[in-house]
Amino acid sequence: MEHLLSALSHWIESVIGASGYVGILLLMAIESACIPLPSEVIMPFSGALTLAAFAASVNRAPLSLPMVALSGALGCALGSSIAYIVGYYGGREFIFKYGKFILLKRSDVEKSETWFEKRGSSAVFIARLLPVVRTFISLPAGIARMRFLPFIILSFVGSLPWCYALAYVGVQFATHLEDLKRYFHGADAVIVLVLAIPFAAWLRHHLKPEKR
Repeated sequence: MEHLLSALSHWIESVIGASGYVGILLLMAIESACIPLPSEVIMPFSGALTLAAFAASVNRAPLSLPMVALSGALGCALGSSIAYIVGYYGGREFIFKYGKFILLKRSDVEKSETWFEKRGSSAVFIARLLPVVRTFISLPAGIARMRFLPFIILSFVGSLPWCYALAYVGVQFATHLEDLKRYFHGADAVIVLVLAIPFAAWLRHHLKPEKR
């Protein structure tokens, strides 16, 4: 697990380090297109890069917190539009047939469908503030053929506070990096520790066999 987390954190670091806000946008687009890549890892790391000391430790210029959150939300809107199109043109059975190849669980889609059926278009906004459901709500919106413009606006607006909150967590982590490093050897160990809990929970959810 430690090696996996380390590899993931270094890959995210390299993407954001090479392309900054564009990298954040693309990584969050991947996550919102239902491809396994947790926002709980991307955005906190991006938030940490807003501090000069932390940014210098990975050899890049500091980022701006509002721009980090905005880039993340735009990425969510882009990835969500892709998932929406898949739901719109592929339909429910297409998603269930091929979703398993990207660790897409049937129960996640069904839970998102229930949310959408109960709350209609407002579910697109509300779900963006919740783990798991936020990633998959675009599929039932597409299947139900919700109008695209309200969908994409609600996706962006709902994703913005989520991205900002996760980025702010990263800021707080980076602020106390020196205190944490007193108990661990090097920044890499601290990064792995902080990423371990959310990523382990995310991975366990996606790899756990579904009940028939």
